[in-house]
Amino acid sequence: MAFTAPAALRAMTLIAAFLTAPAVFAHAHLKHQYPAADAQVTAAPQALTLNFSEGIEPKFSGVTITGPQQQQIKTGAVKRNEQDKTQMIVPLEQPLPPGDYAIDWHVVSVDGHKTHGAYRFSVK
Repeated sequence: MAFTAPAALRAMTLIAAFLTAPAVFAHAHLKHQYPAADAQVTAAPQALTLNFSEGIEPKFSGVTITGPQQQQIKTGAVKRNEQDKTQMIVPLEQPLPPGDYAIDWHVVSVDGHKTHGAYRFSVK
């Protein structure tokens, strides 16, 4: 059975797609966080904890927290849990008063890929 030029081109395209597909999944995706997305917590957290699908580089990662009156909340330096390189810890410099909070995050994974996202939670 001989391959025709169009069939060979389709086969090569399919092989190339399979070989490059793993690179698409090499980004650090947010798996879970504390406080959780859309949660209503009764006690203000002392830090935010974000867990990703792969290790992150804390020097190139960060979080912006916007409070109830659209004011930016001060945070300490982003840290990575040294026992879990997929976990980013963001200390809060002061207790959060009751209200709604928007979290905008960005990370660079250990393989150099950048990702970002956002979620919300509220303090009662």
